[in-house]
Amino acid sequence: MMPSKIQHMNILLIIVFALVFPLVHVLNGWLFRFAEITPHIAWIYLPAFLRLAHVLILGRVSGTLATLLGSLLLMWHFDADFPTALVNSLCSAGGPLLALSLFRWHSGRDVALTSLKDLTWLTLIYAISNAVLHHTAWSVVDPSQLKAPVQVVWMIVGDVLGTLLGAYILRWGILRYRYHQLEKELH
Repeated sequence: MMPSKIQHMNILLIIVFALVFPLVHVLNGWLFRFAEITPHIAWIYLPAFLRLAHVLILGRVSGTLATLLGSLLLMWHFDADFPTALVNSLCSAGGPLLALSLFRWHSGRDVALTSLKDLTWLTLIYAISNAVLHHTAWSVVDPSQLKAPVQVVWMIVGDVLGTLLGAYILRWGILRYRYHQLEKELH
């Protein structure tokens, strides 16, 4: 059976999203170095937005795969041992899935992408579940990453701010694109 054009496009999008993820992570570290608390926690963490965007745009399976592959590409950046890097990657990919599942369990429905209320709740659920996943995993695999009990809160704040900033950047880009399209039509 021949793969369809849609399957090829999905594979291509997974690869592109997977490659963008570590680039944004490194860019985030460079832009917001002043807001970095530890190598894995910052007051502003833009890749948090990408993790959610991956599953919302590509779907649960493809979006999770894109985040997992992108996170695995970051292993060279952190120079962490393989078990720790793998656990971090699994937590990064699992956070959005857990958030979507918790949202669905609580509301009895999927997230409405046009609802600011739904996206805000999803962001908060994601930030909390991501921080809890990572800190639970670190306490088992690499307790040296646990610097202070309050760092869970710092990670939540960083994920919320990064997700909101990413969403506003995306919104700005969409509005700019629409403006340019309208401008072309008028001329």
